[in-house]
Amino acid sequence: MNRLYLVTDSDVARKAGHTLPFVVEEACRAGVRWVQLREKELSTRAFLELGAEIKQITQAYGANLIINDRVDVALALDADGVHVGQGDMPYSMVRTLIGPDKIIGLSINNLAELQAIAGAQLDYLGIATIFPTGTKQDTSSLLGLDGLQQLCRQTSLPTFAIGGINAQNIQQVMQTGVTGAAVVSAICGHPSPYEASREMIELLNDRMIE
Repeated sequence: MNRLYLVTDSDVARKAGHTLPFVVEEACRAGVRWVQLREKELSTRAFLELGAEIKQITQAYGANLIINDRVDVALALDADGVHVGQGDMPYSMVRTLIGPDKIIGLSINNLAELQAIAGAQLDYLGIATIFPTGTKQDTSSLLGLDGLQQLCRQTSLPTFAIGGINAQNIQQVMQTGVTGAAVVSAICGHPSPYEASREMIELLNDRMIE
């Protein structure tokens, strides 16, 4: 399983002077093979149009396209899977809708949420939030590295950490036993999404060699 996971943010990309398709293509060109399209503000039509453009890119590079929350969009695009949060459609219902062969990821924020999914038909977990981010000002729910490590020890599912992860701390994150790292601003907001992705992939590969 490729260990670097791009979660998109159009606003962050725009502020850095990029279009989202440009960011995704540059990340995939660098070796990213997991892309989650997360667009909370777009209309359904705009989401579908953007998703179709992103899917052409991910397919060209053999990357997984995961749609955040919107099962209808994932079905319409025939995406590789769906990622849902604790307040989204229940994952059991998502599985019924998208079938047994698609990928389902679920966000986990604490031990109670992890314990509640015992035996669930999930493919991976997104564990949040590790470090402070520009979009999360409330630090009371931050897991930190110790909290991340504790959750990773309690599950056999693949796990992706998310929240404030960048080239400076990604190797520390991987020391917790997590499967991979999901990043937003560190790629979408970087002057060169390609260079940012390549650097983090190299850091992950160095960690594997160690």
